[in-house]
Amino acid sequence: MGEFDKAENYYTRASNSISDSPEPYIGLATIAIQKGEFDSALQYYSKALEIGENDKALTGIGLVKMELGDDKEAFNYFEKATLLNPDNVVALNCLVRQGYKLNKIDKIIPILSESVNIYPDKEEFRISLAGCLISTGKTAEAKKQIEIVLQNNPGSSIAKEFYDHLAAA
Repeated sequence: MGEFDKAENYYTRASNSISDSPEPYIGLATIAIQKGEFDSALQYYSKALEIGENDKALTGIGLVKMELGDDKEAFNYFEKATLLNPDNVVALNCLVRQGYKLNKIDKIIPILSESVNIYPDKEEFRISLAGCLISTGKTAEAKKQIEIVLQNNPGSSIAKEFYDHLAAA
């Protein structure tokens, strides 16, 4: 616990001296999560959001909400985070996870599509999009996404598995 105490002391001092940055509060929230203090983590993330909306704080709140079993709220926070930063891999992965759990795949497909449009070389985004497309019966669109992955990375074992699955269907 000594390292947590040192880090917490550092972030507390930083939050007192740097009033216009959300980063110290995000650091304090991360430590609170590691300690299992979810209420404190939510307070710190909320303080970070008061300074300015940012995807890290939104993702953090989503993670806490998910941990506490509030899946609908978690989904909403992950959605906001990905709309602010389409490259936030943690928020995107959690959004997909919560989307499947809450049966909201149709709602996340446009978000993943936007991330793919902005970051066309991110293989994991295309594969996630393809999985969602398959889940909604849009196999032709999914196949196109997988073909693009295989063009860019012929050695992708995940893309090969998807492609074989689609070819067998």
